[in-house]
Amino acid sequence: MTSFYPCLYSFRRCPYAMRARLGILFAELQVELREITLKNKPPQMLAISPKGTVPVLQLLDGTVIEESREIMIWALEQQDPQGLLHDAALHDANVLINKNDNEFKYWLDRYKYTDRHLEMTQTEYRQKGEEFLQLLEELLTKNPYLLGKGITLADIGIMPFVRQFAHVNRDVFYNLPYPNLQRWLQDWLQHPLFLQAMTKFQPWQDGDEVVVFPLSSIS
Repeated sequence: MTSFYPCLYSFRRCPYAMRARLGILFAELQVELREITLKNKPPQMLAISPKGTVPVLQLLDGTVIEESREIMIWALEQQDPQGLLHDAALHDANVLINKNDNEFKYWLDRYKYTDRHLEMTQTEYRQKGEEFLQLLEELLTKNPYLLGKGITLADIGIMPFVRQFAHVNRDVFYNLPYPNLQRWLQDWLQHPLFLQAMTKFQPWQDGDEVVVFPLSSIS
């Protein structure tokens, strides 16, 4: 099937793919969405991105963007109605996202998959991850969002990973001493664009009708 949209390979539960989908939604763009299964990755995706991880975005000119943060930025460079890329917050947003991706994600993976990482207990891994949560809690004592009164790239870039951390054990997470972070996450989980980002799609197969995401443009 011919598509007139950039093509996004995605996996609904992957936090990196969530980040990319949120960037597209906040940019008020539309893409062709191809939901994949991790155990049966389509050869079309592997042909353009042999590393085999999502998200992967192929533009209409054939350009391939393989990193979630770059997909967010590409989308918002096309149009940025809420000013998420405004200069004042962009440097600080990138610093926070780097910390998320390079430090917090390391401990998050070990907390979630403790059976694969037996060097420490799950509690110890959680406590290591909490060092980043404490930083976010401190930021959120000052403002409703991480870097101010409005949403920035940091919020949409980090929230999917905090969500994943919380969902390892919700009871534990919501009993931790981070009320502002818990409120921030709850607000995000009910945000209309996050709910739209989590729309369920059947895994894509060659020959399927084009699935446009979001299903209708945002007014």
